[in-house]
Amino acid sequence: MPAKHESVVEPLDDAVDHVRGPAAGTLIVEYGDYECPYSRQAFRAIEQVQAGLSEGVRFAFRHFPLIEIHPHALASAAAAEAAALQGRFWDMHELLFHRQKALEDDDLRRYASELGLDVARFDSDRSGDAALARVRRDVRSAIASGEVRGTPTLFIDGAVHRAGYDTATLLAVLAR
Repeated sequence: MPAKHESVVEPLDDAVDHVRGPAAGTLIVEYGDYECPYSRQAFRAIEQVQAGLSEGVRFAFRHFPLIEIHPHALASAAAAEAAALQGRFWDMHELLFHRQKALEDDDLRRYASELGLDVARFDSDRSGDAALARVRRDVRSAIASGEVRGTPTLFIDGAVHRAGYDTATLLAVLAR
């Protein structure tokens, strides 16, 4: 059993987690919320870090929708999972953060159409058991870690990262 000061993040499962980057890279796991402005800031910084260190960073995104303060968070997470079922998670992930102020139902459907998804299937999938179970899995793992209290919460190679999530700070941490 880990000591109280050690964090425990659920190990990455390539068959379940949304992950990109080389297997040998430093792993950043983010618990985020598509409606959270701070998660959007982390998204932008991680994009820049990945662009600058493309061979050295592996990134995984896990959902932690803050439904008490973000009314579109759960629907957005389900939309990302519905897109994942059609092989387009990362494209939807990027759209949701780039268009964070427009997350109404019609917006989500429009994004699915823009990505060339089967919109009828997208609609069915995002309200279906598989998408919601996938979001719940991430939320359970966040709670089980004992470290995720809000978004974004980052883990770098399994250790919770409490410092800033701007590009410069992340690059400095990854350089160690």
